[in-house]
Amino acid sequence: MEIILRPWSVKDLNNLVQYANNFNISKYMTDKFPYPYTQKAGLDFIAFANLDKPVHIFAIEIEGDAVGGIGVHLQTDIHQKNAELGYWLAEPFWGKGIITQAIQEIIPFAFNTYSINRLFARPFGNNLASQRVLEKTGFILEARIANGLFKNGEYQDELIYAIRKEIQ
Repeated sequence: MEIILRPWSVKDLNNLVQYANNFNISKYMTDKFPYPYTQKAGLDFIAFANLDKPVHIFAIEIEGDAVGGIGVHLQTDIHQKNAELGYWLAEPFWGKGIITQAIQEIIPFAFNTYSINRLFARPFGNNLASQRVLEKTGFILEARIANGLFKNGEYQDELIYAIRKEIQ
């Protein structure tokens, strides 16, 4: 399945709300990713995603529809040589290799666009699919923080996966 990573547009609002308004997605996201996902949340996100130049938060497009998102979030201060990878995908598209493709595209973008040495992701300990895709794309498990996250009234382990520029 061919994917395109591109900036978010207001034309994506209906797709964004339709696909992001899913508890099975939000349960693995920070609380900044709301559930239920409203039109206002979508408009706010699209505006936020297009603030920085170059754009670093992308829609994942399949056949003209935005079906997920992926972004590189630069860190500051003593963490300035790091960026966090975040992503989500609409449930009907799970298990088709789409996130694997998106991560494979975003890794060189991150290292070639920014002066970073490390790209990391922090999946929930119970999100096995996310762990598998990170491992498949070359990320290494660096840490497991037991009960480091609190989401939906439950503690969850936080995992830290990373890939480094010199490995590329």
